[in-house]
Amino acid sequence: MSKISSEKLALFNENVRFEDPAEIISFALEGAANPIVSTSFGPYSAALLHACTQVMPDIQVIWCDTGYNTEATYRHAYYLMNRFQLNIEIFTPEYTTAFIDSTLGHPRLGDPRHSLFSKIVKLDPFDRALEKYQPDVWFTNVRNHQTTLRNSLDVFSLSKEGILKVSPFYYFNNEAIESYLKKHQLPLEADYFDPVKALEHRECGIHLKH
Repeated sequence: MSKISSEKLALFNENVRFEDPAEIISFALEGAANPIVSTSFGPYSAALLHACTQVMPDIQVIWCDTGYNTEATYRHAYYLMNRFQLNIEIFTPEYTTAFIDSTLGHPRLGDPRHSLFSKIVKLDPFDRALEKYQPDVWFTNVRNHQTTLRNSLDVFSLSKEGILKVSPFYYFNNEAIESYLKKHQLPLEADYFDPVKALEHRECGIHLKH
């Protein structure tokens, strides 16, 4: 997709404010050369994966598996991979979970080692994903009212690298996205924990960096 001006981005956002996610996805894909969708297989992940694969069944899916997901999340991921026949590549840390635990541990927020932990288990794997696929369009499940950063975005935004980030469910509150899941008989994964994000209203790091 060619470079988009801030004026055109604002116009896009104004025009799609009340559009259905599938319409937003279709519009974004019209000019896309290398689209990807990222997922953490978190609580509402099924909505984005469903919407994207309904429009483009073989869209490239990226999952950065930290190695610290709950068993429920791994079951959820396996179910969605099979249900949607996802064209997925899993990016993992260069070190095993056991090695990280024995050398760095699992530092909590406030521990100066937490930034290094975040880099190893999530940021570096995602950087490798971007380097491999060189996307021009990136579908995410970012929604407003999640974090301060996300409140400043919109359906369409640009990453620091100039990638068009598309968040089809941006204006959906929890009730609306849960209605979408129910309508399409999709699961909600409640037992989810991100060791990098740690707190519900804290940014995970990927969207801060990109």
